[in-house]
Amino acid sequence: MSHRHYPIKENEIPEIQPRLLSITLSRDEKDWTSVLHTHAFTEIFFVINGEGRFVFQQEIRTIRAGDLILVPPYLDHTEQSLPGRPLEYYVLGIDGIAFQKEGATSSAQIFCNFSDPHLIEELFDQMYYEVKANGYGSELICRHLLEILVLRILRTSRELIPVPISTARMTKECARIKEYLDAHYAEHITLDTLTDLAHMNKYYLAHSFTRYTGFSPIQYLNRRRLEAACQLLCDTDLSVSDIAGSTGFSSQSYFTQAFRKFYGTTPIKYRQAHEAKQVRSHTR
Repeated sequence: MSHRHYPIKENEIPEIQPRLLSITLSRDEKDWTSVLHTHAFTEIFFVINGEGRFVFQQEIRTIRAGDLILVPPYLDHTEQSLPGRPLEYYVLGIDGIAFQKEGATSSAQIFCNFSDPHLIEELFDQMYYEVKANGYGSELICRHLLEILVLRILRTSRELIPVPISTARMTKECARIKEYLDAHYAEHITLDTLTDLAHMNKYYLAHSFTRYTGFSPIQYLNRRRLEAACQLLCDTDLSVSDIAGSTGFSSQSYFTQAFRKFYGTTPIKYRQAHEAKQVRSHTR
């Protein structure tokens, strides 16, 4: 008989208490518009298929299967697939920590590459399974899986420091609603739609969501639709009517009214101003 004995070595590890708010498995089916947006919590993206770009206001990075991206709270970002290479990815919404590089004074986007990305994908797979199954001990299992994921990230990127944060403790229900509005803003959504989704009464839902985001659910929905409309006005030749329909507004007149109230100008003038700015930048 033979055996090998390995004693456990205790290493001093900073205490981390990440809290899982949500997990999403997404595949780009070209049925949504990629627009810059933010979240009040840290996001962890992990690409499992495809290739594309991760876009920030000041930076664009190529991403492919096996890449992991850490996005701090309140940082504008979006993701875009390359033609014929649709992205498929997991997204975790987590509270409790952000990440920053050693010596930095604030958190920032971080890109991680792992020697064995299959180990990382398995952690996401297990968390996704547990959240969907919602069985006995699922929340505790997810908490430990998330802690393992964070430790593997810190092991891979040794210059990273976990920074304790609190995002006003957004509830899972509010996080789920925010994720839903970000993904489905172009659809017909009412307060009843959201109360059915979160299993909360209307008053408590509206009060809780406003407390954590600063906007009522419907106000937040309209802001998301207007942000998407701005992107389409700048990046496409779609008519104002088509943009109104594709971003969830019930009519062109209501869209124009909401746009003017928020931006102080009409959609057509906004597009003209953007085009004039582009011409000036090209003629310099």
